[in-house]
Amino acid sequence: MIKNILTGLKAYADSFGLISKLRLWKYFVIPILISLATAMIIGASAYAFSDNITDYLTGLIPGWDPPNWVRSIEIFLIGLIIVAVGLILYKHIVMALSAPFMSPVSEKIEHHYLGEKHSHHRVTNFSQQLWRGIRINVRNLAKELLLTVPILLMGFIPVIGIFSTVLLFFVQAYYAGFGNMDYTLERHFSYKESIQFVSKRKGLAIGNGIIFMLLLLIPVIGIIFVLPVSVVSATKVTINELHPGS
Repeated sequence: MIKNILTGLKAYADSFGLISKLRLWKYFVIPILISLATAMIIGASAYAFSDNITDYLTGLIPGWDPPNWVRSIEIFLIGLIIVAVGLILYKHIVMALSAPFMSPVSEKIEHHYLGEKHSHHRVTNFSQQLWRGIRINVRNLAKELLLTVPILLMGFIPVIGIFSTVLLFFVQAYYAGFGNMDYTLERHFSYKESIQFVSKRKGLAIGNGIIFMLLLLIPVIGIIFVLPVSVVSATKVTINELHPGS
């Protein structure tokens, strides 16, 4: 597991160089716009609804009139919760809608590394790639939420709760890496086969997803570059698994 995580991390090396060498930036224009639009909607939602949600929750307690500093803290915490939930939704929305644009990127990288040895694979169109992306990410979102709730509850347990944040980060990283790897797997495997493939290589997905999640912490720049570099690196490790020794 640890070895695969490190492999997933190392695959990010020279991702920018490979994008420029293969002239792939044009494929990322629409996904970057999708990424920025999604992030702006999440940020605007946190700003717009934190006040209203705080007022609603305060109103549930009869006679409760908190001082301004308490209300400010409540608004801040509610905003953080909205952003946290938004980040979970963000990666799945962006990866699902970007699927038709990332598949050609993955294919060009695969051809670059394999050349004449490039294996036969399924040919899919825009709508099929989009549906595959939506299907995979809806499935992953449901799984992630099912794991997130008990992990958050575990956070309230003394001592054990310390590890809940780390565990939650790794869960999010795994499903981010899963989505990035599927852009390549989509050409080679069915929906169920892809799930089985990644399940046996959780470390690779986590390694890819760790950088994905860390990039999201960088304002604006991270949102712009997170998909290009993470998809390229995920494609590299997936190709190595599909074609060992290539």
